[in-house]
Order: sequence, then structure tokens, then C-alpha cells
Amino acid sequence: MRPDVPPRASTRTGDLSIDRVLTVPNVLSAIRIAAIPVFVILILHPGTEAAGLILFAAIMATDWVDGFVARRTGQVSNLGKILDPVADRLAIAAGLVALVIQGAFPLWAALAILIRDAIVLVAGLIIAARWKIRLDVRWIGKVATFALMFAVFAISWSNLGLAVHGFVGFAGWVAFWFGIVLYYAALAFYGRDVWMAVRAAPTVMEPGRSDAGEPDGGGEGGHA
Repeated sequence: MRPDVPPRASTRTGDLSIDRVLTVPNVLSAIRIAAIPVFVILILHPGTEAAGLILFAAIMATDWVDGFVARRTGQVSNLGKILDPVADRLAIAAGLVALVIQGAFPLWAALAILIRDAIVLVAGLIIAARWKIRLDVRWIGKVATFALMFAVFAISWSNLGLAVHGFVGFAGWVAFWFGIVLYYAALAFYGRDVWMAVRAAPTVMEPGRSDAGEPDGGGEGGHA
């Protein structure tokens, strides 16, 4: 959610196209999910660690593509709002676990990222089920995510002893500390946004009422 825009609950437009399943963005998200076991196996298999790390980085670098396509082509869907962030978080979690097992990324650093993601995921499910609130993605969250994804790649690259690992590792740790501070700062902002949105939401929802939008949660083109 942008700092200068109050929290809001989006309303449905009644457009049946939002319930479509087979769309280009959804296919892209499905492909990203299907690629997860591929880069995990490559990371864990001796001799293919670099290929797995590069594929993991590529999947993370293109996490904005499906959301961008959805908005530009008018193919935003209810499934996409769920599938996009699920693909992001599954890929991040699987990649981090694989890299920790391989000894390429520290466990404590991985937990610092995964715990924050778990908090966002659980909170998103709760506000979706209880208040039907949709929150905009803040730019601080996007910057933090970009910095951390670079950090994960660079630190792992360095620990695997690949080319110019010394410089890459240093840049990775700088990016990590910059990103992790912003990551938790964004969490605090989202907490305030949720609190304000909940206070502004109707106290009692009518049975069966579903005229409020789903929580964004980073779906269809953003990462919280």
C-alpha cells in the first residue's frame, strides 16, 4: 500500500473474466512452480550446483512477469491472485532450504527471510478470511525483496567457490543487511496498514456477502 493512500477494500466489478483459470499469467505461474523441483535437484546434485543456483535466480528474477502480463492484457483472475504469491513463496522457501542443505547459505539468514514470509502469509490468510481486505504492495517491500534475492544468489555463489566469489560474496552481504532491514520495516508498515483497514472495515459482515476484494498479498504483480 502506498504511504499516501489509505487502506482500502476493493469491490468486485462483476466481470466474469476474473474467474477464468486458463490464462497466460496463470500458466506462467504454474511453470514457475513446476521448475521448483528442477532447480532443487540441480542445487543438491554434486557438479550442477551453479546451474541450479542460476535457474533459481532466474525464477526469482521473473516473479513480476506474470503479474505484469495479467495487468497489461486484462487477464487478472482470482486464481492468479493466489497462484502468483504462492509460486513466489514456494520457490523462495524451496531454494533457501536446498541452499542451506548444500551449505551455500547460512541457516540463520534463511530463517530471517522465511520467518518474515510466514508471518505475512498467515496474516494474509487471516485478514482474507475474516475481513476480505485487499492491501496494496508497498515499494519498500519490493526493494527489500529485490535486495534479498540478489543477496541469496551472491552469498551462495561465493560460498560455492565460483568465479570472483570474494567480491560477489561481499556485495551479497551488503545487499542482505540492507534488504533484511527493509524487509522487516515493510512488515511494520503492513501491520499498520492492516490495523487501519480493519478499523475502517464494517464491524459485522453480512452472511454470504462477498463484495470485497481479495487481499493482494503480492499477487498479480508484486511481493509484499
